[in-house]
Amino acid sequence: MNTTVVLLGATVGLPLAMLLACLWQPLRERMLPWLALGAVPGLFASWFAMRDELIVFGNAQVPLALAIDRPGGVLLGVAALLWIAGGAYAATYLGEKSSRDNFVVCWLMTLAGCLGVFVAADMASFYALLALLSVGTTGLVLSEGTPRAYRAGAIYIGMALFAESLILAGMVLTVVSAPGNSLLISAAPAAIDASPWRIEILVLLIAGFGIKAGLVPLHFWIPLAHGAAPVPASALLSGAVVKAAVIGLIRFMPIESAPWAVGATVAMLGLLGALYAVLVGITQSHPKTVLAYSSVSQMGVIVAIIGMGMAAGDGSARLIAAFYAANHVLAKGALFLAVGVIGLTGARRLPAMLLPAAVIAVGLGGLPLTGGALTKEVAKSLMGDGPAGVLATLSAIGTTVLMLHFVFCVRVTAADDDEARAPAGLVVPWLVTAGASIVIPWALYLTAGGYSLPDALAPKALWSALWPIAVGSLLAFGLVRWGGSLPRLPEGDVVVALDAATRAAGPVSAVFGRLDAVLRRWPAAAMSLLSIALLFGVAIVAGR
Repeated sequence: MNTTVVLLGATVGLPLAMLLACLWQPLRERMLPWLALGAVPGLFASWFAMRDELIVFGNAQVPLALAIDRPGGVLLGVAALLWIAGGAYAATYLGEKSSRDNFVVCWLMTLAGCLGVFVAADMASFYALLALLSVGTTGLVLSEGTPRAYRAGAIYIGMALFAESLILAGMVLTVVSAPGNSLLISAAPAAIDASPWRIEILVLLIAGFGIKAGLVPLHFWIPLAHGAAPVPASALLSGAVVKAAVIGLIRFMPIESAPWAVGATVAMLGLLGALYAVLVGITQSHPKTVLAYSSVSQMGVIVAIIGMGMAAGDGSARLIAAFYAANHVLAKGALFLAVGVIGLTGARRLPAMLLPAAVIAVGLGGLPLTGGALTKEVAKSLMGDGPAGVLATLSAIGTTVLMLHFVFCVRVTAADDDEARAPAGLVVPWLVTAGASIVIPWALYLTAGGYSLPDALAPKALWSALWPIAVGSLLAFGLVRWGGSLPRLPEGDVVVALDAATRAAGPVSAVFGRLDAVLRRWPAAAMSLLSIALLFGVAIVAGR
């Protein structure tokens, strides 16, 4: 058995094994300090297993397959690193809270699903892991047990199920169109391209993964879910979990042969949604909600990169989108973790905590020498100088405004005690993530091929990155000075209309209330469901 097999198997297998160990209460009660270990195989897999190898389990009818490619390896590595830092952070953050056992189980479910989608090579396992990811994430959103959390959790699972139904329908049509009804994801782009239902499949998959990515106007679950979840969970939801949609689009879309109109539509939806999220985000005051709207904006840009690749028939969009998403994983994860650290820091130590957070925040807008500047420079090859390029530049300016607004919002949450300091168990994982968000994008940029240090430091490149930051900074100053007159839009914005529809459906809510009472006993139910699923998988392999 070679290293690749062991690492790819352990990427999914170790979190699932830890999850099964939680069936025994004494182990579940002691699992919190060990959460960080669950993502270690995924980190090593991203380093040593990028050989485009396909490892197939099961049989010809249900080939449960794992594989690693360059875009998947990039996203797997940064996601695993964030999961490790987030696990260490959570061990201190949760402490002795009564909800810690439920949190642990949900964390491990989400971890297995999140890392699993980056290495899943067949549609059956990809879909199963995506569903596991949604169930676990719902539990993380619900873990605070507040009315806000229950509302956010209900909306999240509803949108997740809707998205997965669209994705499943698209997958079914893809498999029917594939030679030999192949379930392998590698066969999907060609099968979609040759299918008589080509447009229908593209619409289903783009809509399904678009919802998962928080594409406007079906983005409202992101600010609700990320705002309600505990800080370490928010960091992983915004940083890593939404990237399941990115890898789905990268792997399924026939980028080189997609219709121009489809690609152009996707790109425009992404870029216009990115600008919309900025406009709503600057009306928010809670730092986690501001970050959530920033994630909607950044995910819009990533989707737009894939759309522009489809419009141009340029397969390099896959790696460019993965690079852009990787920077977002680390930067956004670090910023969410910073919220918890700054909230426990007094005025005396606040500048030392606030400065790195501010650099990372403005870096998302493209601050020179940061990962944001590198990713925007690379993405210019697809965005061009036309309407998409103009919208991308406006998005960079808007992101700068939104991130400086975040810095202002998070600063006022500092502890009242001037001498207060955050525990080392929170500060260290945050600083590790913050450092990684600066170093790793440079490492990826310099090892990607075709890019060099002189390219990144050229005066033209530096000026191209700097002037949108300068414009955004001036606008942010104006926002601080005169922004008090802006309307305060509700968290989740368009979901307000859905709330009105929900209130009109009173009888239905009683049914869901009873269902909620059952679902609150989710630890045992979820573990039972997982056990059944694993036994089913064993039976398939045994019947080979």
